[in-house]
Amino acid sequence: MKEENIAAIATPSGKGGVAIIRISGKNPLSIAEKMFTPVNGVKVSEFEPYRMYPGKINGGNFTDFGLCVYFKAPASYTGEDIVEFQCHGGETIARGILSQTFKHGARSATRGEFTRRAFLNGKLSLASVEGVADMINGESEAEVKAGYLLYSEKLTKKVVDLQSELKTCLAGIDVSVDYPEEDIEEQHISELKITLESLRDKLSVLLTGYATGKKIKSGVTVAICGKPNTGKSSLLNTLLGYEKAIVSGIAGTTRDAVEGVLEIDGRKFNLYDTAGVRESGDMIETIGIERAQAIIRSADIAVFVVDFTMGVDEEDARVLQLLKGKPIIKVVNKADILKDETDSDADVYTSALTGEGIEKLKRLLYEKSFGDRSEDAAFLIEKRHFDALTRAKESLLRAILACGAQPLDIIGIDVKAAWDALGEITGETATEAIIEEIFSKFCVGK
Repeated sequence: MKEENIAAIATPSGKGGVAIIRISGKNPLSIAEKMFTPVNGVKVSEFEPYRMYPGKINGGNFTDFGLCVYFKAPASYTGEDIVEFQCHGGETIARGILSQTFKHGARSATRGEFTRRAFLNGKLSLASVEGVADMINGESEAEVKAGYLLYSEKLTKKVVDLQSELKTCLAGIDVSVDYPEEDIEEQHISELKITLESLRDKLSVLLTGYATGKKIKSGVTVAICGKPNTGKSSLLNTLLGYEKAIVSGIAGTTRDAVEGVLEIDGRKFNLYDTAGVRESGDMIETIGIERAQAIIRSADIAVFVVDFTMGVDEEDARVLQLLKGKPIIKVVNKADILKDETDSDADVYTSALTGEGIEKLKRLLYEKSFGDRSEDAAFLIEKRHFDALTRAKESLLRAILACGAQPLDIIGIDVKAAWDALGEITGETATEAIIEEIFSKFCVGK
């Protein structure tokens, strides 16, 4: 029940400077009264909200000196009263204090239960909850920023505005159905169609952000490809700043894709050094080539490394065919051994030995992957949101086509379906299964 006091350790396990034990519920101060002795003589029941109080914390068989803070409902994370103990870091200390909260009436919080209570108490939308999870699990600055946009209700506000317009449409449909005067209905359908087309266009704008959002969340897949011995492995090692791939003058050394993660301006790039795509009688090398082909096909962008002295041959042509339609950065490697020779088609000359062209290559990777899209855009980073917006748009398209061809009450069915689909993002119409899946991604204590 929501009135139960729940407690958990809110900081990661292990040794550290500070550990936090969080209690939320109907009356966590009653638990703090039995466990905390302030040094200044103030009674716990008289604590001012949002102020730190130093004192002794009862850990059962030991005492720790730390801090206690009280967050008063509804101006708290969960929307309930919250008490937090800040003690010295260390698993034994934190667990001992947590055990005492259980002895005094709290129960152990489940995964994401603090955030679930925030959602149930109207403090966060479901999209905002997912933003919290994305921030916690973010592996790049860009993913954390995109998660914060969700958490700060950027997407939710846009969706709520769309729902509000759809609700107005539904109200107008109900009126026209109840008062079916032919001339009024015809005029209303004409106005309704214009409104629905405007909403469709707004959804289309939102949906275009998913291509960028997907790359922010999962990282940009970069295939480093080309003939053997063009320096692909050396280039990967130089980009990463450490020896990841084996470098050898023997053709076919790279028999499986070697991967590494590079962050450029806060965004994640998953680099794959692929085997040369050529005919081979070696079974193991053939498997590596097949995997290389699969990576090249699925890549977001390719770094196509060429040997200037050999030119583009049949093997390169096979790679280029696999890359058809993808952004390509043509790299002439081993620039340190080239003299005055140039390749007019090259995007950048690089040298793994001297580092020449590496920064330019990173800049090209970023520009070709993200362009100049604003950091403040409400990126779609969750596939669930993309699917819901897609279904909402499809419902609107059906409603638009039905205008003038179907009765208003039939049109209203698709308009309501669009509203329901958008409600899955905010949480208004999300099923219990969707909600459970989202909160399963959280740890205990958040």
